[in-house]
Amino acid sequence: MPLTSELTLASSPRAAADARRWVGDICRRLERDDLVECAELGVSELVANAIIHADAPFKVRVRGTASHPRIEVEDGSTSPPVPPAPVPHDDLDLLLTFGRGLAMVAQCALAWGATIENDGKIVWFEPAPQMSDAASAEWVIDHHDEPGAEPTSEAAVEVRLLGMDVPLYTSLAQQYNELRRELRLLSLSHQSDYPLAGDLTAMFANFERQFPDSYRDQVQVAERKGQPRVDLSFAMVREAAPIFTTMSEMFDVADAFCRAERLLSMARTPRQRDLQNWLLAELVHQLGGAEATPWAGPPPEGTRTSQVG
Repeated sequence: MPLTSELTLASSPRAAADARRWVGDICRRLERDDLVECAELGVSELVANAIIHADAPFKVRVRGTASHPRIEVEDGSTSPPVPPAPVPHDDLDLLLTFGRGLAMVAQCALAWGATIENDGKIVWFEPAPQMSDAASAEWVIDHHDEPGAEPTSEAAVEVRLLGMDVPLYTSLAQQYNELRRELRLLSLSHQSDYPLAGDLTAMFANFERQFPDSYRDQVQVAERKGQPRVDLSFAMVREAAPIFTTMSEMFDVADAFCRAERLLSMARTPRQRDLQNWLLAELVHQLGGAEATPWAGPPPEGTRTSQVG
């Protein structure tokens, strides 16, 4: 089982115990036995809290890095959790006996927080080597800022992406969003340990800013209609081409980090990589004056997709 897999939980009394065993096993496979106790306690409380107060689906996963693993519990409610008030030391025995939800998570964590998304939320924590007497772990609010206004120019080029595979693109977008979130959380929680995370987060934001709203609108319409393929047409400035070349290389480096489990996120599948390489190559080529080439599906088995450049 890959470390980057996730566990889907049933809405039952067994869910917390299942999550606890699964997370403990992942920590041991990461050779982080020192984190097992706090990881198991924290995830038990998060799962119990989700099942009582939130909606399905419920999922648990481990992300971050081997040095700073992060336990995440996802549910279907967009209501944000309420950070607990500090717990007096005299109440510690009561906490250990009965649990106090998010207060106990804070005692088990080096840092913790939540990400609110359109269809649910993710509550996460980084397990500490030992439980603290006070719920003093830093609470991090994670949110994704919408891209700024796209660059404009009177010399903008009309770009066409023909026959794009909509379901495959949707799965690629999910993988991209998770990778972007990983970098953003690393830059928020561990800037000194991962100084490049902030720079890469800025690169992602600049990359997204090159796509006009009309591009995103056309994709969303195709997704809502359940279209298997779609032709997109939108204007883009020529100066964006070097950004796409750089990002193509960066995505390959990110895949290598994920596969080596230096970054506990999902690498692109071969089909996702093929689609993204085609998309970025089309943007670069058409911004350079070439005609549009429709998406023809993955290349024949045994061949490699050419790099953008």
